Amino acid sequence: MIRIITVSKNLELKNYTSIDSLSDPDISWYWVDMEEPNEGEQKLLRYHFGFHPLAIEDCLQISNRPKLDYYGDYDFFVINALNKETLCPEDIGLFVGANYIVSVHRTHQDELDHAWERISVNKRAWEEGPTYVAYSILDKVVDQFFPAIYKIEDSLEKIDNNVDHLSVYKLVDQVFDIRGDLLQLRRIVNSMRDLLYRIVNSERLNWFKENKFYFADVHDHLLKLSEMIEANRDITADMRDSYMSINSNRMNTNMMVLTVISTIFIPLTFIAGVYGMNFDYMPELRWRYGYFAALFFMFGIAVLMFLWFKRKGWFDIYK
Repeated sequence: MIRIITVSKNLELKNYTSIDSLSDPDISWYWVDMEEPNEGEQKLLRYHFGFHPLAIEDCLQISNRPKLDYYGDYDFFVINALNKETLCPEDIGLFVGANYIVSVHRTHQDELDHAWERISVNKRAWEEGPTYVAYSILDKVVDQFFPAIYKIEDSLEKIDNNVDHLSVYKLVDQVFDIRGDLLQLRRIVNSMRDLLYRIVNSERLNWFKENKFYFADVHDHLLKLSEMIEANRDITADMRDSYMSINSNRMNTNMMVLTVISTIFIPLTFIAGVYGMNFDYMPELRWRYGYFAALFFMFGIAVLMFLWFKRKGWFDIYK
């Protein structure tokens, strides 16, 4: 699908539906957006616009890292938009020339719709031209990272308060899932941050020089996003260590209780084992009250050991 915005030399917005109409000499600049380009539309990139085959290939591949290439009279960008459901990157290719910008993407992008609406009503954008369009696209793409991070922060607060009364094991699993999401976001955000740094500091982007402060603002947003991601990763690390410590402490407590029980039964098992031997001439075997005396003796040992452990404070672990 192709949609076109054109601005005349008199700063009037015109909507054309045909690529051939872009040869109108009254056009000051234009924006062509291609969504899920078919084979015929892909040929337009090569033969009508004259873009380099490698740049076109980068537009049609999956999961490219953000990049910037210089091709003489135009510059080529690959930027990563965020899939809000999977938190995976989705590529948008931008061909930016002095009087045009062509955007190519394989999936529908709400960010491009928002940028399209902004350009359609903003007369300042008509004056600025393709560089302002590129800024608007980047700005909308970067803004979509903030809700994803805010959602993660809400999840971390929910885990910290344990409002669902989950076990430590399930909480740790959720923390590790969030760390995986943050790692994915960090990879995308840092790549986009490096791209914006190149744009802001490049001396070869001639038509970007007058509007560098726009892209510097987007770069600042990416720096903020990077800091937020690192802060949340630190929080997840602290939560992970806390839950692991709690789990380890509980295991130690359980082992202590089992040790106390086993220790109490060791002498009882010894006495029962001795008097369970089948020798004929063992003392007390034929004593009338031997059974009750053995039970009383074993019970006394158990009570004394219990009181001794209690005095040592081994049962204070549950207080």
